[in-house]
Amino acid sequence: MNATTWSEFRQGIGYQGLLLGVTVTMAATLLVVADRVTREPIAQRHAEDMNASLAQVIPPALHDNDLLANTVTLNDANGTPVQIYRALAGDRVTAVAFQVTGKGYAGDIDVILGLAADGKVLGARVLAHKETPGLGDKIEVAKGDWILAFDGRSLGDPPPARWAVKKDGGDFDQFSGATITPRAVVRALKGGLEFFATNRAVLTASPGNRQN
Repeated sequence: MNATTWSEFRQGIGYQGLLLGVTVTMAATLLVVADRVTREPIAQRHAEDMNASLAQVIPPALHDNDLLANTVTLNDANGTPVQIYRALAGDRVTAVAFQVTGKGYAGDIDVILGLAADGKVLGARVLAHKETPGLGDKIEVAKGDWILAFDGRSLGDPPPARWAVKKDGGDFDQFSGATITPRAVVRALKGGLEFFATNRAVLTASPGNRQN
């Protein structure tokens, strides 16, 4: 191919298509390689973060198993799958933990809820939220002790009708200037307690005896 022919070829649609194809192929290859290289570290980091969160809502002394390796999935009242982490001491279920979500002022508030086998709250910790800094972020244990008020509570303590912020006639404090955020968390936790009560027999059954 002489210089004139090559120049004409480069200006043609065929060359442009070939160049685009090569570029797309290279980009796709780089994305695949990057995904394979980062997938395992990302998964490991996620597991580490989840283990750290679970340790805050299920005391390590209550179990001798790997919580991430002992899960069951059930649908909630809306048909949404819920992954439940089960704490075992031998073959006995001592506690469970699962994520609940409330609708806050700025979006979803994800909370990990830990419950003893008798339904009492062992702990609750916020995993993610977009609430206003200085107001709504007081739901974080690092910013205040508000969320610790749920420790030891249950669906009967207080009664279901009083699982609300005080402004709504309930037992739990709200924040000055930010009622929506704590209201969302209280409702989410109440929903989690109701979910546990509905499925308690399944969730606390010995792994060898659980009926699928």
